[in-house]
Amino acid sequence: MPGLIIVQILISLVLIALILLQAKGGGLGTAFGGQSAVYHTKKGIERLVFYLTIVLAVILTILALINLKL
Repeated sequence: MPGLIIVQILISLVLIALILLQAKGGGLGTAFGGQSAVYHTKKGIERLVFYLTIVLAVILTILALINLKL
C-alpha cells in the first residue's frame, strides 16, 4: 500500500525532528554513556516532546509490522 508507506515516511521525519530537539544539552560524552552533572525533571514542552516521541515510535513500529503482513 503506497499510502501506508507515505504515512510511515512522514511519521519517521517527525520522529527524527523530535529526537533532535531532545538532543540539546547532551554532548558526545553523554551520548556514549557518560553521565551529565545536571539532573532535572522534564516539565512543560520538554515532557510533551518526550511522550510524543514515544507514542510516534510505537505507532511507527505498529505500522511497520502491519506493512510486513500485507
